[in-house]
Parts: sequence; C-alpha cells; structure tokens
Amino acid sequence: MINYNPKDWVNFIFHFHKADTFRKLWPLMVSVGVFSALIAFFELNYLKLAETTYVKNIGMMHNLLGFVISMLLVFRTNTSYDRWWEGRKMLGSLTNVSRNFAIKIKSLKPGAAHLEFFNYAIPKYAFALKEHLRERQYFGKNSLLIEVDGGKHIPNQVAASISARIFEMQANGEISQEQLIILNADVQQFTDICGGCERIKKTPIPYSYSAFIKKFIFIYVITLPIGWVFSLGYFVIPIVPFILYVLASLELIAEEIENPFGEDANDLPVDEICENIEKHVGELLD
Repeated sequence: MINYNPKDWVNFIFHFHKADTFRKLWPLMVSVGVFSALIAFFELNYLKLAETTYVKNIGMMHNLLGFVISMLLVFRTNTSYDRWWEGRKMLGSLTNVSRNFAIKIKSLKPGAAHLEFFNYAIPKYAFALKEHLRERQYFGKNSLLIEVDGGKHIPNQVAASISARIFEMQANGEISQEQLIILNADVQQFTDICGGCERIKKTPIPYSYSAFIKKFIFIYVITLPIGWVFSLGYFVIPIVPFILYVLASLELIAEEIENPFGEDANDLPVDEICENIEKHVGELLD
C-alpha cells in the first residue's frame, strides 16, 4: 500500500508512480490515437459526409451510452471498494482479537512454557493467514512449538494448536471452565476472520459482468471518432485516447482493489499489520 500526503496536489498531478494506470494504458492509448487519426483522415478527405445530417447525429448515440457506462463504472468501483474496506475491517478485527487474546493469556499468569507458545502462535496465525490469502505456503520462524503440514490449510492448523493448548491447560487445572469458554471464544474469532477473508478473495465480481464492461468500453471508445470527427475534426486524435484513459483507468483500479490482500500498490498493508501484531503480542507476553 502506498503511503502518501493527500494534500500534495503537485505530486498527484505530475508524478506517475508504478501503480498509475497511465503506465499500463499508454500503448493502448497510442493505438487508439493512431486509429482515430486514420478514421478522421479517411472521413474528412474521402467520404466528405460532414453535410449529411444523419451522420452528424451519430454522436447522439455516444451521449446516451455515456450515461449508461458511467453508471456501470460507478457500480463497479463502489463494489470493489466495498470489498477493499471489508478486507480492512477483517484485518482490524484480527489485530484486536490477537491483542485481546494476548491480554487475557497474560492476565491468567500461565507458566513460561505457555507464554512462549502463545507469543509464537498468535503472530504465526496472522502471518500464516497472510500467506494463505496470497496462495503461498508459510512455515514461520524455525520453531518446534507448532508442527504444520504444508499440504493442508495452515491457518486452521495453527488455530487448532492454540485451541488444543487452552484445552490442555483446562484439563491440567491451570484455568477454570469459565476461563476456557472466554479464551475459546477468541480462538473461534480467528477462524471467523479467516473465513471472511477467504470469502472476499474467492468471490470475485461475476465474469459476465466484468467482461461486458470491458467490451462496452472498447466498443464505445472505438466508435467515438466515427461520430465525433465531423464536429471535432482532427482534435479527436488527443480527445479519444483521453476518454479511453479515464474509462479504462476506473476499471483497472476496480480490478486491483477487489482483491485487497495481494501485493499491489493499492492493496491493504497486510505485511505491516502482521508485523504490528507480532510486535504488540510480544510486548504483552514477553
């Protein structure tokens, strides 16, 4: 995630960072500009239909479709941002649950072995979840405190180890039944958060909807010079690529943020959140 000053307008306007959509779209913009130039030259010099009324009115179609495409893109962007924000709330809940669980463990004053285990296991769950959402394996720091099978769901294995430890503490008389119930509720929240994050990641926007928007944008932009050349002349050469830049950029941004757990510039700061969990749990349990 990019950290920035929202009041720095000059940097926003004149700096093209690696995540800027202009870097991704400029080849297509150049191609559309060349296409617009060819259409303008052919129509203005060979067809000479500028005096024909029905040809002049082709632009009316774009005015009507422009409203439709704007509504589609607004819905697309809002849907993706809702997913991004829900992912941020999930990670915030993971931070709070990790801290609260560590505070409760510390308040119970368990033995040094238990403190060492939870000091390792609680942050390990956050890191394991991060790598799981990025479809990578995570084995954590070199430790024999938790053994995991790399071929299985690692966050579930870590949560199961935490749950087994607190049940073991209750069986040994180190915590009461009531304390077990309280601690177990936090362990269940770990799994609930994992399920919520998986739901966001594995349920993208429907394919047909995404494909339709891309086709709509392409056809809309490609037909723009045909209808506008008689009113704008050769000015369609810079104007049409700019319209493509605006419309396609909204779609690219929506695509990037609909899966907020990756490593793109606009994704959530998952690495930083996991490191903070490790730091804060360590401060509580050391």
